[in-house]
Amino acid sequence: MATPNPRVTVWRRVWLSLLGRTHSSFKLLKRQSSRVLVLFLATLFCAIATPTIATTSAIPSPTVSQAQTPVDLVQQGKADYEAGQYAEAARSLQQASQSYREQGDAVGEAIAQSNLSLVYQQLGQWDEAAQAIQTSLNLLQTHHEQGDRSILAQALDIQGRLQLNRGQAEDALTTWETATNLYDDLGESQNALRSRINQTEAMQALGLYRRAIDTLTQLTQTIQGQPDSLVQASALRSLGDALRVSGDLEQSRTVLQKSLEMAQHLGATEAIAAAQFLLGNTAHDQGDNPAALAFYQQVSTSGSPSIQTQAQLNRLRIFTETGQLAAAQALWPQITAQLDRLPPSRTAIYARINFAQSLIRWNRPTPHTPHSIPHTSLITQQLSIAIQQAQALGDQRAKSFALGNLGELYEQSQQWSEAEQLTQQAMNLAQQVNASDMTYLWSWQLGRIFKGQGEREKAIASYTDAVTTLQSLRKDLVAVNADVQYSFRESVEPIHRELVSLLLDTSNGAEPTQETLEQARKTIESLQLAELDNFFREACLNARPVQIDQVDRRAAVIYPIILPDRLEVILSLPQAASDQGSQTVLRHYATPNLTPADVRTTVEMLFQFLTSRASNRRVLPVAQQMYDWLIRPAEAELASSGVKTLVFVLDGVLRNVPMSVLHNGQEYLLERYSIALTPSLQLLESQPIQQQQLSVLMAGLTEGRQGFTALPNVTTEFQKIQREIPSQVLLNQQFTNTAIQSAINSVPYPVVHLATHGEFSSRLEDTFILTWDGRITINQLNSLLQATDITRRRPIELLVLSACQTAEGDDRAALGLAGVAVRAGARSTLATLWSVSDEATPILMERFYQALSSGKVTKAEALQQAQLSLLRDPQYARPFFWSPFVLVGNWL
Repeated sequence: MATPNPRVTVWRRVWLSLLGRTHSSFKLLKRQSSRVLVLFLATLFCAIATPTIATTSAIPSPTVSQAQTPVDLVQQGKADYEAGQYAEAARSLQQASQSYREQGDAVGEAIAQSNLSLVYQQLGQWDEAAQAIQTSLNLLQTHHEQGDRSILAQALDIQGRLQLNRGQAEDALTTWETATNLYDDLGESQNALRSRINQTEAMQALGLYRRAIDTLTQLTQTIQGQPDSLVQASALRSLGDALRVSGDLEQSRTVLQKSLEMAQHLGATEAIAAAQFLLGNTAHDQGDNPAALAFYQQVSTSGSPSIQTQAQLNRLRIFTETGQLAAAQALWPQITAQLDRLPPSRTAIYARINFAQSLIRWNRPTPHTPHSIPHTSLITQQLSIAIQQAQALGDQRAKSFALGNLGELYEQSQQWSEAEQLTQQAMNLAQQVNASDMTYLWSWQLGRIFKGQGEREKAIASYTDAVTTLQSLRKDLVAVNADVQYSFRESVEPIHRELVSLLLDTSNGAEPTQETLEQARKTIESLQLAELDNFFREACLNARPVQIDQVDRRAAVIYPIILPDRLEVILSLPQAASDQGSQTVLRHYATPNLTPADVRTTVEMLFQFLTSRASNRRVLPVAQQMYDWLIRPAEAELASSGVKTLVFVLDGVLRNVPMSVLHNGQEYLLERYSIALTPSLQLLESQPIQQQQLSVLMAGLTEGRQGFTALPNVTTEFQKIQREIPSQVLLNQQFTNTAIQSAINSVPYPVVHLATHGEFSSRLEDTFILTWDGRITINQLNSLLQATDITRRRPIELLVLSACQTAEGDDRAALGLAGVAVRAGARSTLATLWSVSDEATPILMERFYQALSSGKVTKAEALQQAQLSLLRDPQYARPFFWSPFVLVGNWL
C-alpha cells in the first residue's frame, strides 16, 4: 500500500520563506508610519521563530492593559512565541488586535489577526485559526494601497497554509495562485517565488505531480545566480525533492547538498534539518541506507518536533525493511511519545498512519520476519487516534487513509466483515473528495477481501475498478508520484497480476471465455504500459487499441505472464488463422506450480550459458525447458495456422533472454519462425518499411573510450554495410553528439546504425549509448532523432544498436532496451542483449542489410535470415554469436 507523503513540517516553509520579505518591507517603512513597522514585525516574527509544540489548552479572553501599547503587546507576543509559549503569544496578539480595533486601525488589526491564525495553527486550534484569518482578510478587502496589497498577499499565504493543513488542497492551490498574482503585480519577486513553491506543495497533495514538477523546473531558471537566502534554500529543497521523485537521484543529491550548504552558511537550523531530511530520502532511494540513517539521525536530534518525528519514522522504515528488529523496537517508545506531543494536523495524522504502516508491514511474513509479531493493539491505537483527529479537522482525505489502513489490519487477521466495512468507508470518503490516487488502493483492498471470502466475481469487479483508475491516473500518479514510484512493484504491479490470475483461474473447472481472455490480455498490456511509465517517470507513451490481424495476418502474439503460483501464456492468433469469424482467437495455457523464483532461476541459468559461449550440450536442456513452458502447448496450432512471425510481449525476467534460442528438441525456434519483441502491441507503428531511397547514417567507435574496450571490427562492419546500402559514416572523433545531430538534421535518414558500446538498465539514468565525447541518454536520443520531425516526410524506420548490452546483475535490465525502443523515435529497434562477438557482428549485419534492401522480406525476416547464416556456419553456430540480436517494435 502506498504510504501517504507527509510534508516536511507544517510551518517550516511559512516562517522560512516569509523572511525573504525583509528587504522590500524596509523600503516600505521609509514611507509609512511606525505603526507599520510594528505590524511588519508582528508578521515577521511568526515567520522566523523556530516552532515548538505546546499544549492545546484553551486561551482565555484578552484583557487589555492600559500600560501596554500595541507595540509592547507585539514585542511580548514575539518573545513568548520564540520561547514556545504559544498560549501567551496568542493572548498578546488578541490584546494587540483589540487595541488596534479600538483605535480604528483596520490594517493593524488585520495583521494581528493573521499572526494570531499562525499561533492558533501551532496550537492545533483550527476553527479559531480559520476565524482569525477570515477576519484578517475581511478587514483587508477594503484597503487597496500598495502596502496593504502586500499585506493581503501575506495573509493569503497564511490562509493557504491553513487550508493545506486541513486537507483542503484545492482551496490552498487557488489561494496561493491569488497570492502569487498579487506579488507579481507588486514586483515582489522573492515572495512570488516562495508562493509558487507553495503551489507545488498543494499540487502534489492533489496528485498533480507532473504539473508540480513542471512548475519547479521553470522556477530553477528564476533562482539561478541569486544570492544566498532562505527562500532560495527552500526552492532548492523543493527542486531537489522533485528531482528525487522524477528519478534523477544524483542530481537530487547535488541540489539538496547545495541547499544544505546554503542553510548552514545562513545558520538556519530548521532549513538545515529540512535539507538533511530530504538528503536522507534521496540516499534511501539510491539504496544507500547507511547515509540515509546518518542524515535521519542528524535530523532527529535537531529541528522541529514534526520533522524529528518524520526522521524517526523513516529510520523505523529502514530498520523494518532490513530486518533490524531490535533497532526498530527501540524506536517505538520514542516515536509514540513524539506523536503524542504533536498537535492535531494532517502532518501529525499522516505520521501516525506512517507509523502504523511500518508495523503493518512488519506483520506481513517476509524473509526477515517469517512469523507475525503481535502489535495489533498499538496499530489500532495509532490509527484510531488518526481517524479521530481527521474527523475533528474535517480532513476527509486523511480520514480515508486512516480507515483504509485499519481495514488492511483487519484483512490481515481475516476479519473479513470488519475489513470490508472499514475499506468501504475509506472508499466512500475518497470518492467524495475525488481522491483517485486513494480510490484504486481501496478498490484493490476490497478485491483482496472479496477474494479471501471466495466471492470471485465481486473480487474481479473490484480489481477491474482499481486497474481502470490506474489507467486514468497515468499522467499524475503512476508516472511520478514518489510513493507509487518507490513501491511500483509493491503497489501497482501486483494489482494487474492478481486480476489476471483471477481471470484465468480454472480451479472451478470452467475455462475462461474469449471476453475474459481479452480482458486478461488488456490487463497485461496495461501493466506493460504502466511499467514503462514508471521507468520514464512520465506518461509519455500514446497507447491505442490494436488487434494482431490489423497489423499482420501472418503473425501471432504470445503473452507469457508470471504469476505467484504458475506461469500463464495467452496466445493471440490473427483472424486469417482462425475459423471463428472475424474475431481474433485467444487461448491460454498454464504451467502449474511454477513460482517466479523457479522462472528466475531458469532464465538466469540460460543467460549465463549463453553469455559464456557454452556448448549446445549445456544450453539445450534449459532452452527446451523454456520451450515447454511457452510454446509446446500451442505447437500444433501454430504449425497449422500459417503463422510466419511470433511476436512476444515478454514479462519480467523473461525479457533478459532471446526467444530465438528456445528449442523443441530438434530445432531452435528461430529455424521455424521469425521473431520480434514489443513492450506492448498498443505501441506499434504498423506500416512496413519504405524501400525508396533507403539509406543509413552510421556512427561508431573502434577505439576504447571511458573505460570501455575497443571495437576494431566496427570498420569492417561499416564497409560491409556500405556495399549493400548508401551510407554516411561518423567514426571515432567524428562521432560526437553535435556531429550526429547535424547529420540527422541535414538528411532525414530512414535508418540510423550506432556501432558503439551502450548499456540497458532498469534505471532510466543508467541506460545510455557511448559517443566519442560523452554519453547519449534515452531522453537525449529521443530529442536527437526526433529533432527534425516537423521537416521529416517520414519517421526513422529503424534504429540499430549493434554493440550494447544489458546491465550485469540487473534482472529487469531489458526494460531499458524496451525504453530505448519506444522513445527513440524509430518504428523498430535492432539491439543486442549482451556484448556480442566483434568478429561475427559484421557478417550478421551485412546479411541483414542485404536481405532488407531486397524489399522482399520484413525486418523480422531479414534478421532471421542473417541469424540463420551464422547458425549454419560452424564457426559461429553457438547461440552466443547469433541469438543476442533482437528486434523490438514494428517487425514489418
